[in-house]
Amino acid sequence: MSIPLILASKSRPRRDLLYAAGICPTVRESHVDEIATVDQTAQERDIDPSTMAAEDRVATLARAKALAVAQSFADVAQTAREAEGDLQISLPLQDGYGSIAKVTPIQEAINAHQGLTSATVGPLVIGCDSMFTLDGVVYGKPHSEENARERLRAMRKNTGTLWTGHCLIDVASGRELHAVSHAQVSFGDFSDEDIEDYIATKEPLEVAGSFTLEGFGSAFIDNIQGDPSGVVGLSVPTLRGLVESLGIRWTELWNLTREQKRGVNPDNPNAPSDNVHQPGDGWIDCACGHRHWGLNGASGVLLARRDEHSGAITDVLLQHRAMWSAEGGTWGAPGGATADGESPLEGALRESFEEANINPEDIQVVGSYREDHGPWGYATVFAFEKPGHQVNPQANDDESMSVEWVPIGKIGEYKLISPLQRDWPEFEKRLHELAAEHRPN
Repeated sequence: MSIPLILASKSRPRRDLLYAAGICPTVRESHVDEIATVDQTAQERDIDPSTMAAEDRVATLARAKALAVAQSFADVAQTAREAEGDLQISLPLQDGYGSIAKVTPIQEAINAHQGLTSATVGPLVIGCDSMFTLDGVVYGKPHSEENARERLRAMRKNTGTLWTGHCLIDVASGRELHAVSHAQVSFGDFSDEDIEDYIATKEPLEVAGSFTLEGFGSAFIDNIQGDPSGVVGLSVPTLRGLVESLGIRWTELWNLTREQKRGVNPDNPNAPSDNVHQPGDGWIDCACGHRHWGLNGASGVLLARRDEHSGAITDVLLQHRAMWSAEGGTWGAPGGATADGESPLEGALRESFEEANINPEDIQVVGSYREDHGPWGYATVFAFEKPGHQVNPQANDDESMSVEWVPIGKIGEYKLISPLQRDWPEFEKRLHELAAEHRPN
């Protein structure tokens, strides 16, 4: 099993660099406020933010992004360590749907999967940020056509430096390494009409320095002195050096074969074109006659809200599934495919945060149910909000039309996804039993 790499960015060029290098990363956006982060660092150093050198800025932002994402995975691991109750396992293809073949302590099941909670190395989180300097001026993303136009005119027949900061964090050990790469980029001569046509593509508006090496802007670059991948936004040789400084061989991160590199996108023709492919995504042809999503299986969190005084369940959080997804338009528990290196419980916690904003530190896991089809299975994780905590759901990605708290007495009025529709009577009964076992003090 390869060591999982987490990319703290939704940048397609960065993903493509890793794909080409044989690595399919788990993608997690950091949601770092870049301006506030630079301002805070400048304040701590008692300097004017505008005087901070480009190499310092990209190093600061790369670290902030990596730390934010590493913390989210540490929170998943901690919530998994605190999980209580039992895992009920059903073998529907042998015993029929709804039957219980085995009951095991949930912590025993977590340890058996050797996921995040028991890992001694990994996952590794890589955060990156890039900025461009030209004639002593630091340039980030222009955002507006006016800024891009001004910068592109200054760049023609000129040479600048693209700086890329890298921060690599090993979640298991907490070790943190940093590096900044740079490359000299020389631009050719291009006309004002070329600039207007380039701006019309929208490409230069949201990229560091107002240009790209991998896109429309490549034709206007005459020469690069330094690492080209750093100009794209992630220096692969620099990342390799950081990985090996942790005592990890670079090839231990490879999780794509040559054939897989040619088709890393999900094989769902209805998915949005920019839908992110994660390790573990893919279809399994099952003996039950259906195709199931998740090469390592799948899982989700069925989260219940309770009355703070009586402990009785009042609401259940449900996801309104995107129309392009399987059984689109139905309602279900937020979840998805289990990634490489995760236990089903850890995958459920990660997916429910990504899809529904369920922060793992806000919930208490009290049990689980796994429908085991042999080569594939789905784990439903039962959880409550922790006392004093509140989950504020929101659709964080394109797999949800909405995420809502639904009164438990009205769930029968909703069109549920087929497996949840079938299992809901038993799930409702178990939730009430678990609520009785975890009454407020």
